[in-house]
Amino acid sequence: MNISSNEQTSWMLGIDVGGTFTDLVALDGKGGLHSTKTPSTPDPSIGVMNGIAKIAGMLGEETGHFLSRCSLIVHGTTVATNTLLEYSGAKVGLLTTEGFRDEIEFRRGYKESVFSPRLPAPYPIVPRRLRIGVPERLDAAGNVIRELDEDAVRKAVRFLVDEGVEAIAVCFLFSFINPAHELRVKEMIEQEAPGLFVSISSEVLPQIREFERVSTTIVNAYTGPALQRYLENLERSLHEQGFAGELFVMQSNGGVQNIVQSGKLAAGCLLSGPAGGVTAAAFIGERIGHSDLITVDMGGTSYDVAVIEQLQPSLTTESWISRYRIALPMLDIHTVGAGGGSIAWVDSGGLLQVGPRSAGSYPGPACYGRGGTEPTVTDANLVLGYLNPDRFLGGEMKLDAAAAEEAIRRHVAEPLGLTVIEAALAISEVVNNNMSNAIRFVTTQRGYDPRRFALLAAGGAGAVHAGRQAEDLGIETVIVPRFAPVLCALGDVSANLKVTELRTRFERADKVDLDAINRLFDEMEQAAREKLGSGRTAIRFETRRYVDLRYEGEVHEVTVPIKTRTRRVTALNMEATIAQFHDIHERLFAHQNPHSPVEILNLRLDLLGVRDRIPLHEEPFGDEDPAPAMTGRRTVYFGAEPVEAAVYNGDLLRPGHMIVGPAVIEQWGTTIVVYPKHEALIDAFGNCMIEIRREREGGR
Repeated sequence: MNISSNEQTSWMLGIDVGGTFTDLVALDGKGGLHSTKTPSTPDPSIGVMNGIAKIAGMLGEETGHFLSRCSLIVHGTTVATNTLLEYSGAKVGLLTTEGFRDEIEFRRGYKESVFSPRLPAPYPIVPRRLRIGVPERLDAAGNVIRELDEDAVRKAVRFLVDEGVEAIAVCFLFSFINPAHELRVKEMIEQEAPGLFVSISSEVLPQIREFERVSTTIVNAYTGPALQRYLENLERSLHEQGFAGELFVMQSNGGVQNIVQSGKLAAGCLLSGPAGGVTAAAFIGERIGHSDLITVDMGGTSYDVAVIEQLQPSLTTESWISRYRIALPMLDIHTVGAGGGSIAWVDSGGLLQVGPRSAGSYPGPACYGRGGTEPTVTDANLVLGYLNPDRFLGGEMKLDAAAAEEAIRRHVAEPLGLTVIEAALAISEVVNNNMSNAIRFVTTQRGYDPRRFALLAAGGAGAVHAGRQAEDLGIETVIVPRFAPVLCALGDVSANLKVTELRTRFERADKVDLDAINRLFDEMEQAAREKLGSGRTAIRFETRRYVDLRYEGEVHEVTVPIKTRTRRVTALNMEATIAQFHDIHERLFAHQNPHSPVEILNLRLDLLGVRDRIPLHEEPFGDEDPAPAMTGRRTVYFGAEPVEAAVYNGDLLRPGHMIVGPAVIEQWGTTIVVYPKHEALIDAFGNCMIEIRREREGGR
């Protein structure tokens, strides 16, 4: 997709690796944007380099010359995520306080299915015989009760090295208050086994709660070596091709960080891919005046959902990935297996299911013609007329409609006694329901009314289905960004630098020691600045402070921002923060108790290196009539009866064009379906704004 052809001397490049495609966005100094997609590869770096060569060719340049003029590359990577999902990580050993090596299995009593005695235990990423307790002990104030037994540590490290471990995790009791023992063990490991990956909890997650710390720390050790190797190899390949700029990685918290820190904190990159899309959605929402958004990104494998309120994406510290707890602050992104490549199948009870298994990029859906024989959501969309077999990816790929029909007929229609069209409609209905439920999970179950949000649809398939989700949830506006097919890559290249620091500070909020809290915030800011490095791409730095609060006796806390115009937190700031806590608590849990004592548990600080905002190209509105962009009509199925829908070339649509459904807009990288009774307007930035008629109570 070529947004501008202005020749510039310097480029910034955003790269996002998905399960099916690798997306790239190149930005020049005047806001000119160029984007493309290329199939993802088993070794993600190959797909990345293929994509760079492709986008360089689009610009009429040799790859080396293009890379030599790239000042910045920001990469959203799935390496850490796939390593954990596929259980293909490093061989890890764990050193912990003597008597506590089974903490990771106790899991605070958490079991995903409490009524299923057959539910197996999680895959042990650290087998029990590689978990070793060493003599040492601190009390709850961080005082040494038992000195660290260094001989025992050396013996344990040598045993683990002899066992062939590639990484060692260290998690001692109360090390978040006093990290001295963990730091000493790290020194000893580096002496005994130079170059071994070491993950210590006081650096990964220095806050209260033992299970969360040990789980996050071992996940970091399990995924770190693979991510570190990948980033080092990618950087080497880029430099060999002439790249001399900075390479950053998208973080799960919505910011970007250099590859050194990203390799050390691999657990902070577990949502590196989808985080880019949420970040871009907030950026677009600010430009078009929509501050409250539900973002959905439907790619080839998954459907990612998140909430943005007042332009701030929701964060969580309660993520579970591949059955392991990750307690680092991450964008609250809920993912279900409902992508374009999700496979439709009939279970043993004769019920139609869609996903979570995906056809991926190879062999892909049956219609890709790469050997796939199982029906997918993309096959159903092709059969229903939503997709044009000759214009997929702007004509770069041709789809095989006959293969799609045959796959649906054999695997769904005949087993269920349906016609092919009925089977395709059933597939669409099931996946739409799955996606609507995913949206409810992050809205109604979190205290949000989805009807007061706009739905921003991204990914190659998001705009095909978004209208149905809006109808199901009572949402009145759907936004399909101009850059919907590559939204995550756009978020990568537009995101700010960001480092998050955490510290535990337990005390009553009405008896808070403000001097101590301000000293701790100052220490956290200094640590964040050291991790952020030079921040050459930042034009200024911003510090944001948060506090985790709870009512006395509660076991869950709520993260509340501290609003202050100065570097110090004052008594007035704390009073306002506590008042905000009561309101947030009521929204989340349907009650508040202003007379109950409030406790502080943790302090959080975000240091942002704010970068120049991307100057998106804007055009004035013109004629409403979209006839110049209309390419014809075709039969489309929204129900059992076929309808004739107008078809438009999205590249020819201009700001001000109004399209009344039923219609299909074919753009490079995505197809927008305007359902019956829906109306679409192209705005000044080239986004497609769809209005959905909502039935009012009382017939209004």
